[in-house]
Amino acid sequence: MRLYLLALNPTDSVTEGFLPAAARLGLDVTVLTDQPAAHRHRGPGIEVLACDVRDFRAVITRISTHHAPDGIFTNSDHLQTQAALAADYFGLPGKSWQAALRAKDKAQMRRHLAATGADTVWSREIGPGRDLAELTEGEFADVPYPCVLKPREGVASEDVVLVDGPAELVLRCKEIRARRPGAALVVEEYLTGELYTLETLGDGRTRHVLGGFHTEVSPPPYFIERAMTFVASHPEPVVGQVLAQLDALGVGFGVCHTEFVVHEGRARIIEVNYRAVGDQCDLLLARLLGIPLFEHILRTHLGEPLPRDLGARTERAARLVYPCADRAGTLTAAPAAVDLFQDGVKLTYRPLRELGERHELYRTNRDYLGVLRAMGPGQDAVDQVIAGFLAAQRWEITP
Repeated sequence: MRLYLLALNPTDSVTEGFLPAAARLGLDVTVLTDQPAAHRHRGPGIEVLACDVRDFRAVITRISTHHAPDGIFTNSDHLQTQAALAADYFGLPGKSWQAALRAKDKAQMRRHLAATGADTVWSREIGPGRDLAELTEGEFADVPYPCVLKPREGVASEDVVLVDGPAELVLRCKEIRARRPGAALVVEEYLTGELYTLETLGDGRTRHVLGGFHTEVSPPPYFIERAMTFVASHPEPVVGQVLAQLDALGVGFGVCHTEFVVHEGRARIIEVNYRAVGDQCDLLLARLLGIPLFEHILRTHLGEPLPRDLGARTERAARLVYPCADRAGTLTAAPAAVDLFQDGVKLTYRPLRELGERHELYRTNRDYLGVLRAMGPGQDAVDQVIAGFLAAQRWEITP
């Protein structure tokens, strides 16, 4: 069977998750990408074809002039709508392209949730054609401050910022547009509460809740995810509220990573990432639950139904921590990759930057120096092993 995998830059989810899973399933994989050299380097032996994957018409043409497809899949935030349209064109199982668009377009997500009565969040879109030189503070006098400003189709908290007043809002809009020429922006009310995620997997008929994470973010005004603690099961009323909002968006096929806050028992979606959870959380989740997660995801895109019971383990604890740069400069000291087993806890550390690399300070997950993931029989044991490891390491950045 032929699986087309649409990708931009090669990620751990693809190279360590989906490609090995496809091999175990005996699939012939063709990677369509606008970065073919990088994928050939990370995945030698895999067929890689150059393609403008951001254009669904180019994707359809490339597939039509190659082998007939049995499945079309992507784990990229940016390519869900294109993959859904291509799958629909070839009559293959896939996500609703309308739902994929709603998930990606944060302004459209807010409009749709409000129109369906699922949830109403104050929100305003600043379109890509708007000349920001014309912005005035008076236009934002009715905004509920503090508010959040973000790119309409952004990812990884890039250029997401908490704003306290009209003057700052005008300034921040111009700063972001200078970095992202022509980008549409969204201003929305700040939703208070603890930040969590819900991980789901469905085949269009059966939907499994795989648990989620409690997310710790950096102090305002930025929203950098610094650590994630596994939550085997959120309270049923909370899960019910989140799933109802996903149903309103039409999200139910394949894997989905949903971020939401809970305040006084009310769950409100922050954003819907219609893909597997990233930053190595998916790799941990597969091992933690003890299920062939990546195989299940691919099988749904080949038209195979999910089992009624995945047989997932939920008794173990897990946590991920992301050591993060606090300044621009060159990384001059950092620990190497390590795997260890201590007090019943399996700990894995992987660096994300090479020694000698120079970076600016991005205030997003691009500031991550590495990722530390650990799982074990209880949360206290996991936390203690992580704390001990971090205390014994050092990361140095030379300006």
